[in-house]
Amino acid sequence: MMQADLPLPEASSKVPSRRLRDRLLMAGLAVLFLAGLIGLAAATGWEETMAQIARLTLWQGAILLALSLVNYLFRGLRWHLFARRLGLPTTLTQDIRHFLGGFAMIVTPGRVGELVRMRWLKRETGWNYERTAPLALMDRASDLAAMAIILALSVAIAAGGMTSALPVAALALLAAWTATHPRLLAAVVTRFYRLTGRFPRLFARVRIAARSLGRFTNAGTVLPALALGVTGWFAEGYAFHLLLGWMGADIGLWKAIGIFVFATLAGGLTGAPGGVGGAEAAMIALLALDGVPMEISVPATAIIRVTTLWFALGLGLLVFPFAERLSLRKPNALEIR
Repeated sequence: MMQADLPLPEASSKVPSRRLRDRLLMAGLAVLFLAGLIGLAAATGWEETMAQIARLTLWQGAILLALSLVNYLFRGLRWHLFARRLGLPTTLTQDIRHFLGGFAMIVTPGRVGELVRMRWLKRETGWNYERTAPLALMDRASDLAAMAIILALSVAIAAGGMTSALPVAALALLAAWTATHPRLLAAVVTRFYRLTGRFPRLFARVRIAARSLGRFTNAGTVLPALALGVTGWFAEGYAFHLLLGWMGADIGLWKAIGIFVFATLAGGLTGAPGGVGGAEAAMIALLALDGVPMEISVPATAIIRVTTLWFALGLGLLVFPFAERLSLRKPNALEIR
């Protein structure tokens, strides 16, 4: 008679196995990242590569990390802006904690692991996933729009070999525009459901989330969000420009920013976790087209990826345990309506 009160072992065993899987994925990606760059460095010549890395000082590395931090904080402020517009009863501290903590899952395929932020919101506010999904969608769409704007500006100003970036900029803008138009997105979801005829409850929830995007489309939300996103991504692109200059390959501000943003978008389009592989290949190839020798492009790519992607992962891993623990402490303040 007491068996019904016993906990289900399957439920408790899922969490450790999922954490182990995520850690193994991160470790595997790190190994692939290092192996690829070590191979390129060996082909280029260890002495030249190490000489370029040795040219950097600690304070220069600190500047690169600080500019990446500017990006994360500005985008965290944008997350807070969207949360307030959605009506979530969260504070700035909560939103920044959720945003940074989500970076612990940045190298999951398609970055879907970052949706852990929705779990924290559900625990702390009682809002279900359909109601908070627009927040994640707007965050991703705003990144695409901000990066497309920067890329278009860099192409217009720098031109040269960057004209191939125009289709990527146009595609990013189109994706951002589609993702932020409630009726269009709801129609796309309905079309997919009719084609598949499966998962009716899932598609219904996605349609509900899509229709709630209307509250984000006013100028008072869109313009500040774009300003925060453009400023954040510009900061990381500027870091890449500084890095190339310190290594003796000053190709110009806007061209350096364009290469960085294009490579980041290209890596994301591959679907690889964190864009690992695709982003590095695109960055090295574009630098080579601009006449930057491999003994500079390879270490520059390695350093900028460490101070952006892997720095974000490190921050996420630091914040994640606090975000998880604090979300469990807070009772659900609001019931799902």
